[in-house]
Amino acid sequence: MTPQTGPLAGFGEVDRFVLSGINNLLKSGIMIGGKSYPVEVIVKDSQSNPNRAAEVAAELILKSKIDLMVVGSTPENANPVSDQCELNGVPCISTTTPWQPWFFTRGGKPDKGFEWTYHFFWGLEDIIAVFTNMWKDVPTNKVVGLLFANDGDGNAWGDPERGLPPVLKKKGYKIVDPGRYQNSQADFSAQISAFKKANVEIIAGVPTPPDFKNFWTQAKQQGFKPKVVSVGKALAFPASVEALGDSADGLTQELWWSPNRPYKSSLTGQSAQQFSDAYEAESKKQWTQPLGYAHALFEVAIDVLKRTKDVNDKASIRDAITTTKLNTIIGSVAWGSGPVKNVAKTPLVGGQWVKGKKHKYDLIVVNNETSPDIPVQAKIKPLP
Repeated sequence: MTPQTGPLAGFGEVDRFVLSGINNLLKSGIMIGGKSYPVEVIVKDSQSNPNRAAEVAAELILKSKIDLMVVGSTPENANPVSDQCELNGVPCISTTTPWQPWFFTRGGKPDKGFEWTYHFFWGLEDIIAVFTNMWKDVPTNKVVGLLFANDGDGNAWGDPERGLPPVLKKKGYKIVDPGRYQNSQADFSAQISAFKKANVEIIAGVPTPPDFKNFWTQAKQQGFKPKVVSVGKALAFPASVEALGDSADGLTQELWWSPNRPYKSSLTGQSAQQFSDAYEAESKKQWTQPLGYAHALFEVAIDVLKRTKDVNDKASIRDAITTTKLNTIIGSVAWGSGPVKNVAKTPLVGGQWVKGKKHKYDLIVVNNETSPDIPVQAKIKPLP
């Protein structure tokens, strides 16, 4: 289940390339318990709509009789699909959503967890560490303005108990939170005014690309000039960064995957750099962060199926998920060590968009304190 269209379509942009490679690998089937089984990958477009994602997930489960669901691309896409799988007893592997909005927003209880749905990605604790590690390398007054929408990501990131605010306060930052805005909001004057009034020098948020473009364009027009801007989601894709023009130079974000990762695919043996190069050569587009995770999703799914004792028993497929210990193109994926039973943590570092040579902007690693095995490519620079 992937958002091929709509505001989240950037996450699905790499799917054609990834699925072409996966289907080629699966053309002769896979060996499970000494027997070869054909594998069909059914792709459905959620249209970036949570209601449609739930509806089509139910169709895949009840009509197509799928054995295993894979999904990602923010809580708006992953959560409703995961919920349908949990409801109908179908194993599901999800990613590209911080684990808290995937787990707690769905009513997950740490002492109990879920039965059928499993997730690999990083969490809000990791993004807070990455953001603050980057910020300490830029002189500021430590006043942070929060830019959160009234959606799954925004409400989780802004949660007064589990989100950014309590940790930032403990680290000595002053928080300026003008409240949740509505997705697709046209006018951000109220937020910008509040930030200017409080002398905000750091912006943190998780807006969609169109919402951030509106905010950042209006911020420039209204003379608001923070020293650091670190936002998730909005800067995940080169196209949305290029759409900002020259004002994108120096924007920062969490960096979940990049070609300089010291990892390789368990399916093809390609390094992260080789996989990225192959994508750019075929698509004629710049690599994007979902590329590695889209491939890793199938690395994990295929590994799970190969280790399943009885492919006709969905509980057997689920049990194979829980014992996963796999080195993938995005790093190690292994359930069993927490933070909750359904979640496997993956590496995260700090990245900055800078003007490039081959591409208009390059996303480079500027802080690796959270994952030292991933090389730093340059020091962070303040916004111009």
